[in-house]
Amino acid sequence: MDLRAYTRQFAVQDNRLAGLSYFGTFAVYFAALYLAITHVDRWFAMIPAGVVFAFAAVRLYVLQHDCGHHSLFETRRQNEIAGHVLSPFTFAPFEVMKQNHNLHHAGVGNLEHRETGEIHTMTLREWQAADWKTRLIYRLYRNPFILIPLGAAFTYFIRYRWPKNATRFGALGVVAHNGAIAVFLGLLWWMAGTTGVLVWLIFSFLGGMLGVFLVYLQHNFEDTYWDRRPDLDPQLAALQGSSALDFGWWFDNAVACITLHDIHHFNARIPSYRLRACHYGLPPEYAPRRIKFGEAVAALNLKLWDEDTRRLVPFPPGRPVAKARVAG
Repeated sequence: MDLRAYTRQFAVQDNRLAGLSYFGTFAVYFAALYLAITHVDRWFAMIPAGVVFAFAAVRLYVLQHDCGHHSLFETRRQNEIAGHVLSPFTFAPFEVMKQNHNLHHAGVGNLEHRETGEIHTMTLREWQAADWKTRLIYRLYRNPFILIPLGAAFTYFIRYRWPKNATRFGALGVVAHNGAIAVFLGLLWWMAGTTGVLVWLIFSFLGGMLGVFLVYLQHNFEDTYWDRRPDLDPQLAALQGSSALDFGWWFDNAVACITLHDIHHFNARIPSYRLRACHYGLPPEYAPRRIKFGEAVAALNLKLWDEDTRRLVPFPPGRPVAKARVAG
């Protein structure tokens, strides 16, 4: 089977499906936010509305990601305009994030270019050679109770105000993006007051944590793929090095199928509204192993890439600080 020929069948954009996905998600985003704000004194209504809003926010982010690959709408210009319009609501400046994400695709699975990844991974050898300060910082960084909440708060509310490569890929666009966010929040405050802004902030933070969790799982699972050139295999890096999460039909569609990251990395031109059909249409011999929710949570315990066993592994047992002192 020619896998590239197979995936090209699904790399077809349809403005009707794209528009339904794009404007439909915006409708859910604003309707859920309105319900959460107007029912703020009734937790049994506010919380479900806020959760729906958080998922809609993640979905908008994924649609912006599709626009960056020019895979959502039929033309490049349509994708570019749609991506910029999404920016104030995703908190991600479109042009810079598009270029940074393209660098990530170019470097996926490459141990010599881990700076292009969203979440840093040390190798077991690097861990064993590291001093106690480096180990402590990395332990804190990879702790899920730090990585997910603090990672979400830092990434979406602080780092993206001036993301990496901002000067290289468009500083003016980042400034305009931040100005658009200020206008959006100003309008929200004008219409709904401080309560409205706080409700938006709390559930945006929830959406950010969901986003960080999904980003972590995209390349951090036991039998993922890392290698060094010249042995690096781009096809294995795309398929084996990217996850296929099996959280069910509803979850897939709630997050615009970013859960099927393997097929996306293999062919980034497949729009999110065709990813599920492409993935689940694979013959059994090509179908990847799909990660269930329990295994996904357990993957948070995997911290280091072991180049000998070619597996992502937990921290070695024992007291790393003491071992580092002995090694020194």
